[in-house]
Amino acid sequence: MRENTKIVQIGDRKIGGGNPVLIQSMTNAPTENVEACVDQILRLERAGCEIIRCTVPTLEAAKAVSEIKKQIHIPLVADIHFDYRMAIAAMENGADKIRINPGNIGSREKVEAVIKVARERNIPIRVGVNSGSLEKHLVEKYGGVTAQGIVESALDKVGMIEELGYDNLVVSIKSSDVLMCVKAHELLAEKTNYPLHVGITESGTVASGNIKSAVGLGIILHQGIGDTIRVSLTGDPVEEIKSAKLILRTLGLRKGGVEVVSCPTCGRTKIDLIKLANQVEELVADIPLDIKVAVMGCVVNGPGEAREADIGIAGGIKEGLLIKKGEIIRKVPEEELLSALREELLNWEAKENE
Repeated sequence: MRENTKIVQIGDRKIGGGNPVLIQSMTNAPTENVEACVDQILRLERAGCEIIRCTVPTLEAAKAVSEIKKQIHIPLVADIHFDYRMAIAAMENGADKIRINPGNIGSREKVEAVIKVARERNIPIRVGVNSGSLEKHLVEKYGGVTAQGIVESALDKVGMIEELGYDNLVVSIKSSDVLMCVKAHELLAEKTNYPLHVGITESGTVASGNIKSAVGLGIILHQGIGDTIRVSLTGDPVEEIKSAKLILRTLGLRKGGVEVVSCPTCGRTKIDLIKLANQVEELVADIPLDIKVAVMGCVVNGPGEAREADIGIAGGIKEGLLIKKGEIIRKVPEEELLSALREELLNWEAKENE
């Protein structure tokens, strides 16, 4: 379905029409604090963020958008909740896209004023509808908050903007109920060809939120639905990027970056595998190789279980094995396993760059 969606340009990036699913996050520093926002965005860029959103609740925040954009390298989306004037000010200060819920903006005239500026500057609008703010008449119509009600609300907002003569749109429907969110996206994908921004809203902490997001986004994306995603977590936004990248790689929608596989430990494990696996994940985070690295807890099954990996290590009693494609390369003292792996990966990277 992604191949059939409308292409929307956000800054120098494109979503929809079969383009790669792009990863988003949102700053949690006050937008008015330009230095803090820029520092956070640059960290997110390094982690792999491709579109960033900042809240714009004040005129000072809208003016900060201009200063922030001078120092970052990815498109910036202005998030507007209630005041239509902030949407206009954000666009006038260079926002690459705005996010609004027309139901919260107010009268049709106010929405029209926003559309007028967006049309003049050809700035895309993300039309967002959240299950938590579903209109009362739709709650009554469907007997509660439902996928059907969320979709009808979103299409009503899209229809209003289309009536105003604008169709440079991205649609977002979110719910914290995973299966409701999945159903809503399935229904919406059948009824519109606008690109969809997908996420499980208010999914929770890094632990619980990752599980809910992986299940929900996994089901939705696997059906070919969705053009840009945000993994919403209560935590450091960098964690959102890590999770989004892993979800996309797991689904075969993104290549690049080292994939780490590790065994779950058992009674044969003679090393601190949990610590080692976490150290390996940190080690490979910035290594731009499209390979699989295995971290195994014992030398009995390690080489065989690591056969599908490009390179791996397996721990034994005070020593371990360095493995390539299932073949043992050499034995290494336990305390040198991590450095031996690092050396192999750096050599691999050097050969790739020759």
